[in-house]
Amino acid sequence: MDQAPGSPQEPQGASALPGCYRHPDRETGITCTRCERPICPECMISASVGFQCPECVREGSGTGHAPSANQPRTVAGGAVTADPRLFTKVLVGINLALFLVQLSVGDGFTDRFDLIGRAYVPELGSVEGVAEGQWYRLVTAMFLHSSYMHIAFNMLSLWWIGGPLEAALGRARYLALYGASGIAGSALTYLIAAPNQPSLGASGAIFGLFGATAILMRRLNYDMRPVIALLVLNLIFTFGWSNIAWQAHIGGLVGGVVVGYAMVHAPRERRNLIQYGSVALIVLVSVVLVLVRTGQLT
Repeated sequence: MDQAPGSPQEPQGASALPGCYRHPDRETGITCTRCERPICPECMISASVGFQCPECVREGSGTGHAPSANQPRTVAGGAVTADPRLFTKVLVGINLALFLVQLSVGDGFTDRFDLIGRAYVPELGSVEGVAEGQWYRLVTAMFLHSSYMHIAFNMLSLWWIGGPLEAALGRARYLALYGASGIAGSALTYLIAAPNQPSLGASGAIFGLFGATAILMRRLNYDMRPVIALLVLNLIFTFGWSNIAWQAHIGGLVGGVVVGYAMVHAPRERRNLIQYGSVALIVLVSVVLVLVRTGQLT
């Protein structure tokens, strides 16, 4: 149970959340998207993205902005853009375009770019896979799908989760999160799955978006039950159905949680270092896992 600020049981400054800049006694996890000052529910005013404080709204509704007014920023410090879903649309478009290529060219294209550790190819009389130096498969497999249902489910999830998350993080941070989560999922699959077991799909990256969304909603004190319910449902499908690369889902989820936490909790003065440092950390760990597995297979 929470204790009232200043009570004998709670030392001054022990709160994990800052106080509203107008009402210091009210803890809040919400910040103004322009000036980033903490604001309580009474002070926050809905904006196109997130919430703004009364002063920023007053400045924006006048004849012009004050010279010292900051440019609008997302909760993670990214720039607020006219089309907050642009990169999500681009990612969906790339996945759909490559699926059409798969349908047109056939299995030869898919087999060349899906994720496989090490497998003998009778037609070529050779061994191919990540262990043979084809590291690009760790990335290309993230944009391939095995069936209409597979791509439909993933693209619907990407649109539903990715759009709001891109708006909350900003384009660059969102794309970094997506890429790091997908690579983490591919690396864990390569490490654990059978070397001759092919794997493909955007699920690893999308599970990373799920994890980051949960972190963001917790940071903003939103009701987390819907996203947790959806995540649990997806995990049930992951372990309940056959032919699903659960390793990619778990790897992507862990990567998304780590990067997502850094994105929304990094202090303002060291924001870029911590945010992009977390992305570099996930990629570095993924590279280590790939090297370990390659050493086992060669």
